[in-house]
Amino acid sequence: MDLSSAVEKMSVKQRAGGEKGAVKCLICKESCSGFQPHSWRKACMTCGCCMVDHAPGSDLEDDQRMGRLLADSPYCHLTAKVKGGGGLRMYKRNRMIVTNPVVSRKDPTFNTTTYDWAPAGLNQKLAMQYMELLPESQRPVSGTQGALERRRQLLSQLPDYDQDPMKCQSLATEEEISTMLLFVKQYKQEVLGVGEVALPGEGDALQEAAVQRTAKESKDRGDKKDAGEHKEHSLTNNSTASTTASTNGTDENKKTEHQCVGCHGEVAKESPAVYAERAGYHGALWHPTCFVCSECGQGLVDLVYFWSNQKLYCGRHYCQTVWPRCSGCDELIFCKSFLTAKDGRTCHPHHYCCWKCGQNLDTPCQH
Repeated sequence: MDLSSAVEKMSVKQRAGGEKGAVKCLICKESCSGFQPHSWRKACMTCGCCMVDHAPGSDLEDDQRMGRLLADSPYCHLTAKVKGGGGLRMYKRNRMIVTNPVVSRKDPTFNTTTYDWAPAGLNQKLAMQYMELLPESQRPVSGTQGALERRRQLLSQLPDYDQDPMKCQSLATEEEISTMLLFVKQYKQEVLGVGEVALPGEGDALQEAAVQRTAKESKDRGDKKDAGEHKEHSLTNNSTASTTASTNGTDENKKTEHQCVGCHGEVAKESPAVYAERAGYHGALWHPTCFVCSECGQGLVDLVYFWSNQKLYCGRHYCQTVWPRCSGCDELIFCKSFLTAKDGRTCHPHHYCCWKCGQNLDTPCQH
């Protein structure tokens, strides 16, 4: 999105969250009649709980949001162009359907389990091994609490207002919009990544596949330098990851053959592990349950990570390492003037107010 189109879109303010429908709160449940967005807070006017606790939206909206995030990044291959969409891209979310026969005296029947998401590029056996390593409550089986938790994590870890100026209520000037667009472009090219699942020792194959993929994309664009730069970048990452592992309190002579970067425990050769291209394919891999945000400790939804200062972050917490976040509207603060409360929370000046009456928090009110 260029600056002129963003300014045009921003001229008409959208309702907070832009969500439709009346989804009941997962916390308040029956006491909430349905999600009614506040004019600028990412919260429900009916019950006061945040938007994430209502998990509004649909699979289509989730895939559109992820498509926007991965577009114009090295992970664009995980998206597909929307037919007639004017360049928009849709997330090619990998679903998995597992069918097992049910033994009975009568004719055989089949028990079918559908996963709303599964790691891409795996055979079903390895994908199932990966899923079985996750706590049951976190497995995104369609229609279960695990699938609902995945959607909540999508909304929380990868808020659309951290990547799309059109979803922001607080951007007031062209300079702020331009600053945000530049920030998003930078993290897509330098920080954003999507983890890959493979067996320990298969890093070489993953790296070669990444180089070939980049070469093909470069050829399609007519960019001859891209593939070589990507290969050099991968080799640099691998060297950095090896150095990090050796300085992470681990004696190289005593190190197990495959060691998890997260817990420093051994990763069994027959057990699926998660690789992060940004961290390098050699010397850096994680147990599936250890591939988490270094700030909040949550598992990284759909293996989407942000790699910075040799650490994994979810999108929300990476963005907060670069820009302050408003505790009122939950958006990043790109304006030069903002308030910092005594407890360290930051706010846009006009969002430092009481939830109910809008009175400045420095002035006592009846609420």
